[in-house]
Amino acid sequence: MRQSLKNFPRLKRVLFTGAIATTAVWSWATPINGSSVVVAFQDSPKTIVDEVWQTVNREYVDNTFNQVDWQATRHELLSRSYASKEEAYKAIRKALKTLEDPYTRFLEPEKFQALTNQTVGELSGVGIRMEIEKQTETPLIIEPIENSPAFKAGIKAGDRILAVDSKSTKGLSLEDASGLIRGKVGTSVTLRIARPGQGIFEIQLTRAQIEIPSVRYSVKQEGNLRVGYISLNEFSSHAAEQMQRAIRNLNQQKVNAYVLDLRGNPGGLLFSSIEIARMWMQEGEIVSTIDRIGGKQAYTANRTALTNLPLAILVDGNSASASEILTGALKDNKRATVIGSRTFGKAAVQSVHALSDGSGLTVTVSRYYLPSGEDISLKGIVPDIRQELTLEQRQQLSRQPGWRGTSKDPQYGKAIAVLKSTTPSQAETLSQPINSGRVW
Repeated sequence: MRQSLKNFPRLKRVLFTGAIATTAVWSWATPINGSSVVVAFQDSPKTIVDEVWQTVNREYVDNTFNQVDWQATRHELLSRSYASKEEAYKAIRKALKTLEDPYTRFLEPEKFQALTNQTVGELSGVGIRMEIEKQTETPLIIEPIENSPAFKAGIKAGDRILAVDSKSTKGLSLEDASGLIRGKVGTSVTLRIARPGQGIFEIQLTRAQIEIPSVRYSVKQEGNLRVGYISLNEFSSHAAEQMQRAIRNLNQQKVNAYVLDLRGNPGGLLFSSIEIARMWMQEGEIVSTIDRIGGKQAYTANRTALTNLPLAILVDGNSASASEILTGALKDNKRATVIGSRTFGKAAVQSVHALSDGSGLTVTVSRYYLPSGEDISLKGIVPDIRQELTLEQRQQLSRQPGWRGTSKDPQYGKAIAVLKSTTPSQAETLSQPINSGRVW
């Protein structure tokens, strides 16, 4: 399922999304310290409480636990009676809060499932991107995902969804509307669609497993410069293979420079960021991690780059975690020019654990450092060329996402100016992709 992780069977680490971006090792709950724990707490909320405590005790990066007596915490947690899982969840959150680490956190089953779908880069549904239209308070389809059931059925951008299986969508949140559309693979769902010029009609779709696109790309002719523009919105398990396809396709279209847009990218899989860095750089260190006992692991390029064409990277304050690993690697190795505003500043690695009741836990297990040795925690990466956007410009790009990567996008415009400053001799030297025969 996670093709990009197959080369790393021992460590499956993730850098997750949002302002609380995370990096993680995936695991599935098993009895800890022997079967006695499970026997003693069988069908009790204490099972989850002890699973959380044991995991933090075994893996947390700070073996002083923020100067908290973690053994006493366990005694306190297990001496209580919990009338419900909700009470146990509340106690877990209170205990984790003492670590003063926003990245070590507990997730209830629904939120953990959403996080899993997001990180895996797949979901069971019909394959549409949508938003809530303010005027009608109904879901508006932005686009169908290519080769999805919606795409094959002729669903179009601009269609509005009035009902799902006869349930009106008016006034629903985007999350609630999405929940109605998703379901088990192979089951059917009926959408009532309003299409401009064609009225209202119903269409029945069969749900399928959908690979969520993380990479979008296109060729942009900027004067004499033929630019391969790639937007990467998340480092999901499919991001590396999608990036590989994008670079190879753009190479075939004879681009002579690249813009890699990481603005708003909150993170994703650690090894996805490493694999993608290897597509852009032929040699050099990518990132290093240090765990709770001081063990260091360095990750390097392996001479499998797909291109060495001039590259500009766009970042902003929401470029976090895995985005910062990729940006830092390419910046420190002088492989790319970084343009935009200071990045988020998140340099912790988390393990992610599925617990026995379907809930989940993320635990900080190590810190990561850029090739320069810099710790970017709370300070981020300063671009080579700072190009701040005004509030009005940010709002315009948010309202008009189609402006990104166009002449109406000031940061993209700066990237083009930088790439155009590359001398013809450089462009000629760097005009050929390398290692285009790489096999995945």
